[in-house]
Amino acid sequence: KYGTINIKGIVKQARALNIHQLVLTDINNSTGAMEFIRECEKQSKNISEQNQPYLIKPVIGIEFRLNNRLLYIGIAKNKEGMKELNDFLTFHNLNEKPLPQKAPLFKNAFILYPFSKDCITALNVNEFIAIKQEQLNFLYAFPLAEFKNKLVVWHPVTVTNKYDFRLHEYLRSVSLSTLLSKVSDDDKCSKQEFFISEQEIKSQFAEHPFILENTQKLIDACCMDDYLEKEKSSKNKKTYTKTGKFGDKIMLRNLAFKGLEYRYGLGNKGAQKRIEKELKVIETLDYCAYFLITFDIIRFAIEKCKFYHVGRGSGANSIVAYCLRITDVDPIELDLYFERFLNEKRTSPPDFDIDFSWDERGVIQEYIFERYPIGHVAFLGTMSTFKDRAIIREIGKVLGLPKDEIDSFTDPTKERENLLNPTYKKLKLVHQLMKDMPNQRSIHAGGILISEEPITYYTALDLPPKGFPTVQWDMYEAEFIGYEKFDILSQRGIGHIREAVRIVKENQGKDIDIHDFKKFKKDPKLNAELRAGQPIGCFYIESPAMRQLLKKLTCDDYLTLVAASSIIRPGVASSGMMKMYIQSYHTPDQVKYLHPIMKEQLEETFGVMVYQEDVIKICHHYAGLDLADADILRRAMSGKYRSKLEFDKLVQRFFDRAKELGRDEEITKEVWRQVSSFAGYSFSKAHSASFAVESYQSLYLKTYYPKEFMVAVLNNYGGFYSRWVYVHELQKTGAKVHLPCVNRSDETVNINGNDAFLGFVGIQGLENKFI
Repeated sequence: KYGTINIKGIVKQARALNIHQLVLTDINNSTGAMEFIRECEKQSKNISEQNQPYLIKPVIGIEFRLNNRLLYIGIAKNKEGMKELNDFLTFHNLNEKPLPQKAPLFKNAFILYPFSKDCITALNVNEFIAIKQEQLNFLYAFPLAEFKNKLVVWHPVTVTNKYDFRLHEYLRSVSLSTLLSKVSDDDKCSKQEFFISEQEIKSQFAEHPFILENTQKLIDACCMDDYLEKEKSSKNKKTYTKTGKFGDKIMLRNLAFKGLEYRYGLGNKGAQKRIEKELKVIETLDYCAYFLITFDIIRFAIEKCKFYHVGRGSGANSIVAYCLRITDVDPIELDLYFERFLNEKRTSPPDFDIDFSWDERGVIQEYIFERYPIGHVAFLGTMSTFKDRAIIREIGKVLGLPKDEIDSFTDPTKERENLLNPTYKKLKLVHQLMKDMPNQRSIHAGGILISEEPITYYTALDLPPKGFPTVQWDMYEAEFIGYEKFDILSQRGIGHIREAVRIVKENQGKDIDIHDFKKFKKDPKLNAELRAGQPIGCFYIESPAMRQLLKKLTCDDYLTLVAASSIIRPGVASSGMMKMYIQSYHTPDQVKYLHPIMKEQLEETFGVMVYQEDVIKICHHYAGLDLADADILRRAMSGKYRSKLEFDKLVQRFFDRAKELGRDEEITKEVWRQVSSFAGYSFSKAHSASFAVESYQSLYLKTYYPKEFMVAVLNNYGGFYSRWVYVHELQKTGAKVHLPCVNRSDETVNINGNDAFLGFVGIQGLENKFI
């Protein structure tokens, strides 16, 4: 919490002042380095007939501080130099060691020590002394002859202008957790740390031209061109097998067809054709290693740990993923388009979302970090920002306001009254300036990066409390750089299923194949339970809203449950889609289709585009767009378009191709209206189907083994409802529920025959170490 200007603002101000070279050195991090290079490159591209790679030459580095005191500034000569600086910072972050007072000798990076009386010491060839304009008078007492070639210009930029300095003071106060009035000058920047033109700098150092010459030589020795790419390439690990990409192709093909037999049996020509089609795209886009690494994670979980998992998201659109047992959704049965997951025109990287049980995910994460070399695997970071009432609370604290007054200012019901308060007006003014500014780095919910080259080429690594190396930027920056994350997530629903299967084996001696989904979805008893709308404890379908929806739909089959899992989401009801679907579901004969193709493609959902795949279907079959363009248009209508111009071109192509196919112009306009209105609310069918599979697994256990299932729900600490709701459900199964017993109870609930003993964890105030 130091500077007040974002990366785009820095480059924009430099451009306005006609500055042609900039050095970005964030304090103890390199979060903005790649974005900075990208923004500088963008400036050059925006200028016509510009043959230089940059209009503003970017140089990157890191400012190393210890307890807010500047030690030295590292400036990278090139990509290797940035890696050296990132490695240096990473070593101290991961080993929790303080930075040394003197920097080590870097081969590809310069070190700048701040000018002071104490800086008079022997300097290595790559080391310099950075001097500010206001320090020039001290040169008269400085051994100039000895260090004449070592002095360089230092003009830090921290604030937009002198009026922005107050915001900087607030940020420093929040960072130091101290009163605004207590922040010392040493903990703040100088009031002169804002942009000035190159001419003004030259004027300030006019009497010392050798300093300007030294500075220019240093900048000229730096080149970030190694970070430039004509076409963005994947930075993920490029191969899985020791024989390289060819070996990856062979292995993936063999695994896919071996899995084909497991999923479909022998002789399924349609599935074989679909696999060949997908493999061709996967190989063309160099995603073989990505699939194989994901497969390796799943294989470890299934074979070594006997863990359950759920592969969800758009990855479930892939038959290759289905055959590799990454997902459990049959894309042929549900008519899922692979192009929704991966196609040759998609610029943003796809990813698999893999759910494990809440108490087993750590084992999987440890395996990944042990499986791949140190420095090539790291957690994805996130950046939290200052938001709304939290800003008011933070500002109130640094101003020393009483807690009651701060609480009053953050109470939305007192907004009108607060607006009359001068102190509140002052807080609101700072609030507007601080809103959405970076607050602190954190760790992504489950994203892991596995890199071909050392990740420290692009970022230093932190060590959060979780104990795994973590990059210093978020998923959006990772995508810009070229990383596809592996999402290793967790949920308690899988824990319910795993635990129930184990308890049934212990209590009844029965083995359950919980993956026999084809049997589950045809089971009339399970479908009757769905229709009754009483699946308390079952994953994703136990909430009051979902139970009510199941009743309204008289849901008693898999496909209806998939649709229900999609339309239950927030925002859908307010859009009118849920009401429309329920009405059409009960009166299918009254549904009016605009065109025969609409009936052909949307009959399953009664004319309502419930799924994102429906949007793709209509764009493809009605308007004639290829599936890749249809997916790009679908993403664009969800707000994920690369540019407004590109989006407009796709829309025009939609109308042009429809006209070429002889579609009526008025009907096409109405089709487009429906497509564009539904696209923002539609959901991935593959994602909903993955959840529906898990719901059926839970429902099977609750229907046939209700006592063991409810014990499993309690032992995995519940779901939507409070713990005592599940205790009551356990009693309703006919089990005899006993209070915790010193002789019969364990830490969690246990069941023996018909007797269930509540665990010691339910005793308030009893510590774990006592148990």
